[in-house]
Amino acid sequence: MVCFCFLVDQKRKVRRCRPVAGTCSRCGRGASVADMRTTTRFCFIPFYWKSWKAIICSFCGSILKSYS
Repeated sequence: MVCFCFLVDQKRKVRRCRPVAGTCSRCGRGASVADMRTTTRFCFIPFYWKSWKAIICSFCGSILKSYS
């Protein structure tokens, strides 16, 4: 019997970030608008990526709102 095990993972990376008026609902610190990129890898080879915008907290890093 042969069993194959493949590794699939996703990484989110902040490409650019600029401050925006508003505060985080979790920690109360400042928020910022970021250009994000999600990369999906299969056996360490990236085969799908998506670029999107998100409002993130500049202190705790939580994603408050995302835009496609």
